[in-house]
Amino acid sequence: MLRFFIFGILIASTGKPVSAACKIEMSPPRVMVKFGHSLTANCTSLYSEIAGIGWESTYGGVGLQTGISTLPFKIDTVERWVIQPTCYVTLPNGDQCEEPLSVTVYQVPESVSIAQPLSEAGPMVEGKQYRMQCDIVNVAPASLLSVYWHKGNKIIYHETFNESTLSPVNKSSILNLTAQRDDDGSQISCEAKLDLGPGELNHSAVQSKSHEVAVLYPPAFINPETETVELSDRENIILYCNATGNPVPVYSWDFPQAIQEMSKNEDVNQPFLIPSFQFPGNYSCKASNTQGTRIKYFTVIEAPRDRTTLAAIIGVFVALGVLLFVGGVLFVTRDGTFSCNQSKYLRGQPSGTV
Repeated sequence: MLRFFIFGILIASTGKPVSAACKIEMSPPRVMVKFGHSLTANCTSLYSEIAGIGWESTYGGVGLQTGISTLPFKIDTVERWVIQPTCYVTLPNGDQCEEPLSVTVYQVPESVSIAQPLSEAGPMVEGKQYRMQCDIVNVAPASLLSVYWHKGNKIIYHETFNESTLSPVNKSSILNLTAQRDDDGSQISCEAKLDLGPGELNHSAVQSKSHEVAVLYPPAFINPETETVELSDRENIILYCNATGNPVPVYSWDFPQAIQEMSKNEDVNQPFLIPSFQFPGNYSCKASNTQGTRIKYFTVIEAPRDRTTLAAIIGVFVALGVLLFVGGVLFVTRDGTFSCNQSKYLRGQPSGTV
């Protein structure tokens, strides 16, 4: 009481706390201690001469000590959530100065869990919003608590708390998730961590069990929804209708009117089709599941003819025609017979035995 009385007189006489110019060094400058563990800090006077040094605290205080300039503050087992030790130094002229030591008593979460596991809630539906709750039990202080929601290796939400209570409390974090098809099969978890500052131990994080997300979504084709396919003389065409979806899509096919009767025996419940009859026309494929139906259209056309080959064939026939014409002029006689000696033919005389 006398120390605080003197301290009050000094404030009144100087107009400011003596501690404003107090030459005291704390080591460490702030303490993070886990509940139930030990605490140690040193207070050192930087004055050349002092009358004494001490620690003022309702828990673990040390009375005025003389003949030393460094005094440790020790608690073997921290069993309180609020500790506010203050180191004070008495100078030879009776002046006093003091410096508080920042002490944070913490407790890592006893447990972290997602309130309703996703596997129990059933599959999500694409486009709908879902509310998930992460429960954190017995954590202190909540003002240092951060909650991270993970989807796979990515953090998708981070929450902190404005909480003044220093003793353990239970907290909850809410995640509002709009289901997307890319979420299907991913792992969701939440992690609670105390932000104890740089250099502090990193074992303050506690993570919930991971839960797999199932999302129902309608079919979506892997390739474009309209395709043009050319018939080939060398090999059969294959029409691909592969689609993703949950549940797995089922397939059905429609054929051009001209070959519908002939195609009744086709296996149409598959994501691809090799028509038995390679016929041009409009084909379609339907992919369906409980979430919707998509239709893919194919236009099958005849391949354009090879004009080079056609020109060569025509050229052969033209050349053959020219040869036949020339041959007819040079080697056909008037009576319709052939002669290789037509140049020696004399009118009115036989040209020889044919």
